[in-house]
Amino acid sequence: MFNPRLGQTTMMTLNERIAEDMKTALKGGERTKLETLRTVRAQILELSKRGTDNPVTADDEVNVLRTAIKKRKEAIELYTQAGRMDLAEKESRELEIIQSYFPKQLDAGEIEREVERILKTLGVLSFRDFGKAMGAVMKELKGKAEGGMVQDVVKRKLGA
Repeated sequence: MFNPRLGQTTMMTLNERIAEDMKTALKGGERTKLETLRTVRAQILELSKRGTDNPVTADDEVNVLRTAIKKRKEAIELYTQAGRMDLAEKESRELEIIQSYFPKQLDAGEIEREVERILKTLGVLSFRDFGKAMGAVMKELKGKAEGGMVQDVVKRKLGA
C-alpha cells in the first residue's frame, strides 16, 4: 500500500488487511466473508489486549489463522460424520476465506529440499539427532509448512 505522506510503500498488517476486506465485504453484501473476518479479527484484537507489553507480531497473527483453520477442519469432519452437509459446507466456505490470508505453504518437494539443505548445514546424519534437526527445521519453516508433514520428511531423511 502506498503512503503518500511518507512517499513510500508500506506493508499492511494482517489485522489492517482484514479490516479493509471487512469494509469491502460489508459494502458487497458478502455475509459469510464478513462474519468470518469479524471472528478472526476479534481473535487478533483479543491478543492485543492480553496485558503484556509485547505488541502482536506477524507470527501471532499467523497462529490465530492456523488455529481458526484447524477448528474449521475439525468442524467439517464432525459435521460430515453427522450427516450435516449444510453445516459442513458453511465451514468449508469459511475455511477457504481464512486460508486466503494464510501465508503460502511450501509443497512437498520444496519441504524435501529445505529439509535436506538444513540437515546438510547442521551435519545431522542419524535419527539420534532428530530433536536437534526438528528444532532447526521448524524454526526455519515455521508458518511455511505443516509440522506433521515436516516431521515425516525429517524422519524419512534420517532413516527412521
